[in-house]
Amino acid sequence: MKGKLVIVDGMDGAGKSSALKGLIEWAVENNKKTFDLRKFEKDSGRIANFENFKEADVIISAEPTLSGVGKVIKEILIKKNGYSGISIAQAFAIDREIHYNRVVIPALEAGKLVFQERGITTSFVYQPVQIHISLRELMSLPGNKLALKYPPSVIFICLAEPEYLTARNDGKQIFEEVNYVRNLYNRYKSEWLQGIFSNSLFKFIQTNPPKTEEDTKNEAKDAWQQLIT
Repeated sequence: MKGKLVIVDGMDGAGKSSALKGLIEWAVENNKKTFDLRKFEKDSGRIANFENFKEADVIISAEPTLSGVGKVIKEILIKKNGYSGISIAQAFAIDREIHYNRVVIPALEAGKLVFQERGITTSFVYQPVQIHISLRELMSLPGNKLALKYPPSVIFICLAEPEYLTARNDGKQIFEEVNYVRNLYNRYKSEWLQGIFSNSLFKFIQTNPPKTEEDTKNEAKDAWQQLIT
């Protein structure tokens, strides 16, 4: 399999979008044909398949997806109370299973690059803390088991000090609580996470001030260029 999956992950507000922009900029500068799965699903309201992106060199994606189960996750499950942790975890895993079968696996088998914001790593870091489900339960869900069979080649992790992230917000949401964010920070840097993805290369990007969004974008782009040369 010649393709590569690159996951851009990290804490809320720590620069994931900027890092992903850096990878996309690299693709454009190197004359790669890109297919933005996020835009396709948002505009069409349907799940993509190989025919939609077969001419592309690089697929830009995100989890949860923007159609089907992913849309339900975004619009209902994570916005309203009353849904159990296992139901939410199962929904993410089902969305992931569809995404891998329809997009990720065919793209990798065709030798394409997949640049993806968030993914299986996000579930392992956030869900045990947010919805109180064990890592063992998460790893047993079919969609997550499938993702583990196709681990990312590279995992970019964007991190910022919890005190900086919480100071940017008004303190009304759980992710803005310093202790909670510190827990996520430590989980992203943990040896157990790197142990699960022992065949993946981790690249940590610290985004504390005075680093700007442009700095984060360029660091991700430069790091990727170095990794492939």
